[in-house]
Amino acid sequence: MSLPAEDVLRYRDPRFQVQAAKLLPTQYLAVNDGTALVTVLGSCVAACLRDPLLRIGGMNHFMLPDGGDGARDGAPARYGSHAMELLINDLLKRGASRQRLEAKVFGGANVLKGFTSNPVGSRNAQFVGDYLQAERIPVVASDLRGIHPRKVWFFPDSGRVVVQRLPHAHGAEVVAAETAVRARLSGTPASGGVELFE
Repeated sequence: MSLPAEDVLRYRDPRFQVQAAKLLPTQYLAVNDGTALVTVLGSCVAACLRDPLLRIGGMNHFMLPDGGDGARDGAPARYGSHAMELLINDLLKRGASRQRLEAKVFGGANVLKGFTSNPVGSRNAQFVGDYLQAERIPVVASDLRGIHPRKVWFFPDSGRVVVQRLPHAHGAEVVAAETAVRARLSGTPASGGVELFE
C-alpha cells in the first residue's frame, strides 16, 4: 500500500537546518509550508513539481514506469503513471495552476552492473520525460540516468534543488532498499535490514 502523507517521515535536516520530509519509494507529498522534500534514488525516479507563483510544490518517488491493468492494486504510487497523477492532483487541490507547473526530475540510474538490456532506471527516466512532454509541463532541470545513486533535496518554496551523487559503492544499499520495498509490495519476504544514509 502507498503510505499516506501523514506517514512520511518528518525531521530536522542537519545539513540545511530546515524542517524536512523524507520520501521513500511509493510515497509522494505536496507542501506549502517551507518543508524541504528529501529522497534517495537508485533506479527509481523522483519528479519535483512546483507552481512558482504560489511557491508550492511536491515530490514523488516511483519505482516502475507503468503497472498495466493491475496498477491501481497495492501501491499505485510505485508506478510513474499513477505517482504523477496523484502528485499533480494534490497540487491542484492546493490551488496550483496546471498551466504554471514546472518540473525538475532526478534518478533513473542503472546502479546494477551487468543489466544492460532495457534496465528499469533507463525506462523510468524515459517515462518521466515522455509523460511531462505529453502533459506540457516544462522540465526546467534534470539529472537522470548514469550509474550513481543520488540524494535529492527539493525546496518547493524557492524551487531550489540540491543533488548529491553518492559513490557507486552506495549503490548496493540503495538497490537493497528498493528491492525490500518491491518485496513488501509483492508480499515476498525480504531478508536483511537496510539503513539509508542521512
